[in-house]
Amino acid sequence: MQRIAVLDYGMGNLHSVASALQKVAPGDEVILATSPGQAADADRLLVPGVGAIRDCMAGFAEAGFEPVLRDAIDAGLPVLGICVGMQIMMRHSEENNGVDCLGLFPQPVKFFGSDLNSDGERLKVPHMGWNQVWQKCEHPLWHGIADGSRFYFVHSYYVPAEGNAALAGQTDYGVSLAAAVADSNVFATQFHPEKSADAGLQLLQNFVAWDGRA
Repeated sequence: MQRIAVLDYGMGNLHSVASALQKVAPGDEVILATSPGQAADADRLLVPGVGAIRDCMAGFAEAGFEPVLRDAIDAGLPVLGICVGMQIMMRHSEENNGVDCLGLFPQPVKFFGSDLNSDGERLKVPHMGWNQVWQKCEHPLWHGIADGSRFYFVHSYYVPAEGNAALAGQTDYGVSLAAAVADSNVFATQFHPEKSADAGLQLLQNFVAWDGRA
């Protein structure tokens, strides 16, 4: 039995994530870790996140999770980020007049803007709904998931796909954006796998089985 820690720093719908993990890994222990001590001996970490980036970064720092996350990455443990949990791994976000993030990936997080459009049609922000995701690399977390499968998104800020060396999945909403990024033992998604039906559950099942190698 392995121990899967969902980092609870006060931001995100943690129970739906934990429930989805328990569904795909009924024999494992899934915990909502509220302190570094609870997460320190986990076999893999999941970083969720919903809300404003400034609050997320403050909550993450206050909970003391940055050293735990960096130590887990250095140790080669599998790490999965979801939604704002992905964005806090980037270098910098335009949200809240600009906020420095963890810098695990060098890309920025940008605002969609107020005049987003596609083929002359104005698009709503936040982007909310199901989008096809095109796989940009072979990765264990894509196992059993058809290229172009639909996943559920809710966000007003995005990581650009263009020039993104870590790009693992791409979708389009007025602009081309990173639906997923990957580097070594870290995989992160802008979409919510726990809300993405069978494809999302398959991705979580793949994460539970992943050894952290691409």
